This record gives sequence, structure tokens and C-alpha cells, in this order.
Amino acid sequence: MSGETGRLIAETGVIPTKAKGQNFLTDGRIADRHIGYADICPGDRVLEVGPGLGILTKRLVATGNPLTCIEIDDILAKYISETYGEDLTLIHGDAVKVPFPPFERFVSNLPYSVSTPIIFKLLEYDFKKAVVMVQKEFADRMVADVGSPDYSRLTVNLFFKADCKIEENVPRSRFKPQPKVDSCLVSIVPRPAPFQVKDEKTFFKVTQVCFDHRRKKIGTSLKSARMIQSNDQIPYADARIESLRPAEIAEIADAVYDLNL
Repeated sequence: MSGETGRLIAETGVIPTKAKGQNFLTDGRIADRHIGYADICPGDRVLEVGPGLGILTKRLVATGNPLTCIEIDDILAKYISETYGEDLTLIHGDAVKVPFPPFERFVSNLPYSVSTPIIFKLLEYDFKKAVVMVQKEFADRMVADVGSPDYSRLTVNLFFKADCKIEENVPRSRFKPQPKVDSCLVSIVPRPAPFQVKDEKTFFKVTQVCFDHRRKKIGTSLKSARMIQSNDQIPYADARIESLRPAEIAEIADAVYDLNL
């Protein structure tokens, strides 16, 4: 399979670029497991972002399920279109910007450069399950526990919307060109929030503002962002965001929401 990836890179003339985060998976067994983790059922509409040279695409087409691929690279989009024709729907564009079509399963080897915006965008859609290949440091942020250096806005937003699990680690040697870090396959399964908030928008905004200034006290961050004028009615105002569980951040968001009614 490694030889096939090298051959396809040569045949298509694509030059993998660091700017686009293009590192192509070369191990077909990992691609098989990636598809397996997605639990695709008959009739499920599948969305793949960044099909690249098609190591996942080929397997997704073989399931017989409706498949849409979004590819930004001109050469790769042409290759996918010419190789798979009417077996899939190709959207030639930027997955960060173009609207996603309806889908039940999301499968992607995500370029590192767009991992954050794509995951945040994904969480705005209704779907059954997503399985993404991401760099290990990003995967660690997705599933981090409170107090960990990896605990982040990404962690909190994902925890609010879904169950998130690292399915397996993937060595850097399984990619061409070889990146500097290992990757992980991560599954995301949407579920109802484990706690209530009065206003989701306020919850996400408080989370963003406080993690943008994670070394500052909560009250200071919220005042700097002009979300509050005083700490008086804000719980955990003297704490730092990295020490608070998502449900505690929700308490802060509810207090901010009440103050701004």
C-alpha cells in the first residue's frame, strides 16, 4: 500500500504541502479499521472531508452508501472525480467554508491546519457518528481531563455535545510524506448534554473568552471581554478556567446570561 501511495503521488503530480497539512495514509489496514469504527449502516449518507488520494474513498465507495467528498486541492479533486465519477458527489471547495450536505457518518483524515475549525463546524450538524484521523496532540486535547495542560475550549465544547474516544494511535511512519508527530483515530458520537445551560451561545462564548485568557482569573477575563461589569454574582470568579469542569463553566455562563437579561 505504501508503494501505491507513492505511485499515486507521482502519477497525479500532486506535491504534498505543509501549508495544506497533506500527509497521505499509506497503510490499508488502518484505513479498513477507520471505516470499521464509523459503524456505517445501509442507507447512511457519508461525508468525507479531504479525500486526498482516496485510500478511504475507495473503501467508502465499496460500501454502496451515498458518499459526498469535499476536496480543496485542484489536482486531487480532479483525480477523485476522474477515478470515481458518479460513484460519489464531489464538492470542490474549502470544507471550512462550504456548507456540509446532510450526512449520518463523517469520515476524514483531517489536515492539522483545519482540524479545529472543522471539528467546531461538525458539532453544529446533526449526525450519528464521526471518525477522524488527527494529530496526537490534537486528539489529546479532544479528550483531556480538567487540570490537564491539554484541557481546552475544544475539550469543553466536545464534552457538551458528544462522547469522544481515542480508538487507536497511528505511528507517523504510516504516512507519506512522514509528519513529525504520530496521529490518532478518534470517534465522536453526539448525545444530549450531560448538564443544562440557560443559553448555549453564552456558554460557548464564556468558554472561548476564558480559555483565550486561561492564565487570568474568570472574573478578570469576563470583565475584559465586557461580558460583565462586576464579579459580585459570578461563581468561581477567582478561579482559572483550566481548574473548572464543564458543568461549573455552565454555572458561570448561566450567571452571565442572567446578568444580561
